[in-house]
Amino acid sequence: MANPLFDTLFGHHVGQDTVFLQMPDGSTLTHSAFLDMVGRFANAFADMGLKPGDRLALQAKKSPQSLAVYAAAVQSGIIFLPLNTGYTAAEVSYFVENSGARLLICDPVNAGGLQAAADSVGAALQTLGADGTGSLPDRASRLSGQFETASRRADDLAAFLYTSGTTGRSKGAMLTQTNLLSNAQTLVEAWRFTRNDVLLHALPIFHTHGLFVATNIQLLTGGSMIFLPKFDVETVIDVLPRATSMMGVPTFYTRLMDDPRFTQDLVSHMRLFISGSAPLLAETHVQFETRTGHRILERYGMTETNMNTSNPYDGVRRAGTVGFPLPGVELKITDPATGATLPDGDIGQIEVRGDNVFKGYWQMPEKTREELREDGFFITGDLGLIDDQGYVQIVGRNKDLIISGGYNIYPKEIEALLDDQPGVLESAVIGVPHPDFGETVVGFLVPQKDQQPDVKQIESAACTQLARFKHPRKLIILTELPRNTMGKVQKNVLRDDYGGLFSA
Repeated sequence: MANPLFDTLFGHHVGQDTVFLQMPDGSTLTHSAFLDMVGRFANAFADMGLKPGDRLALQAKKSPQSLAVYAAAVQSGIIFLPLNTGYTAAEVSYFVENSGARLLICDPVNAGGLQAAADSVGAALQTLGADGTGSLPDRASRLSGQFETASRRADDLAAFLYTSGTTGRSKGAMLTQTNLLSNAQTLVEAWRFTRNDVLLHALPIFHTHGLFVATNIQLLTGGSMIFLPKFDVETVIDVLPRATSMMGVPTFYTRLMDDPRFTQDLVSHMRLFISGSAPLLAETHVQFETRTGHRILERYGMTETNMNTSNPYDGVRRAGTVGFPLPGVELKITDPATGATLPDGDIGQIEVRGDNVFKGYWQMPEKTREELREDGFFITGDLGLIDDQGYVQIVGRNKDLIISGGYNIYPKEIEALLDDQPGVLESAVIGVPHPDFGETVVGFLVPQKDQQPDVKQIESAACTQLARFKHPRKLIILTELPRNTMGKVQKNVLRDDYGGLFSA
């Protein structure tokens, strides 16, 4: 193929008047019309002097046009950098400078604040609004929708995804054509997607979940997407009768279950609900199945690898696990100190290898060597185990491991106990500095609606069910846990805010 990723995802839809995007207002965009837009954008990039291998950064709200920027970058052989819309101008400046982007596309309202970021590396600045207007669409409208697809090899870079940067500067994960294409092909088979699927898409498209999983799957099969600008309970409930499948983060599902209109009748036609990007509570699994008759399929992936494991489509989807390694993905549990493979049942660091694993970190060779072994195994930074039935369980991040008085403490074990206590909706456990033990355990509790957890009773339960060194030294009630845009609990924020609890 001249361009494996574009030809396989986009090229085979040329001339097809099948529906690709269904918008909230009832309007639709066909594959053919979308590709015409893509070709115009690709010609606009070429008109600005961009060439294969150049980098293009996009910080714009979700729209058909912003999705077309991704497709046009692929067609042009340009490396695509989707940026979180919540990033500040200072953060965007870092990404543009670090990547050496030749073009920065942003919302018109942010253009003034980002002009300096573009100027600092000699990048062009174009605008694209949520309504599809801006200097880029204006420029593209005067150009042809026909564009000669750039030739690319399977191992050529297609995208950079910058990590969330909870420790130090964000790293640019270099993703190849093969990384993105192979993973989409695997997931189509694993989750039984076909051209008849209508995917309810309420995820952002600056992240692997919404862009390289959800969107690429639908492009590969020729199915359509109900393309929502964001998750909104009212809108989701309104459009669910038109969908066959849905991908979301746990928050989507808990918010839906808070609405009495979300019933088994509403979703009786649905084929599949998938959850990822953050752990799904076992309680949510059970409540969702009781409420709807559907069991959510939970999977595990990350920026550097796309998807690694999945609960089975056919078979038991076990709460508290992320299923089995996907076909073509090797997974092992290793000793963090020695790298030796551990037996099933032992907790260690998760390492994965396969066509889904990234090429390395942009301009960070030392960091790449630290996390990507010479034999191709990537050290994920997640701690987990493989249980006696082969299911993978994740117990936390390596950096979240608490070492108190020389003992290793895994937060998830304590969180599981806290989550089970009356009146507790969810919890988070961190280690904070302690003058005697080095670190000690602090737990945070979010109450269920209209309830107040009994802290004394919970402390008593911990004393009877956990070894003494695991007991939370303090339990703190919060209205909510700090989360990033994909719903992951930001324990680094909790550590920053409460790290001084036991200082002298």
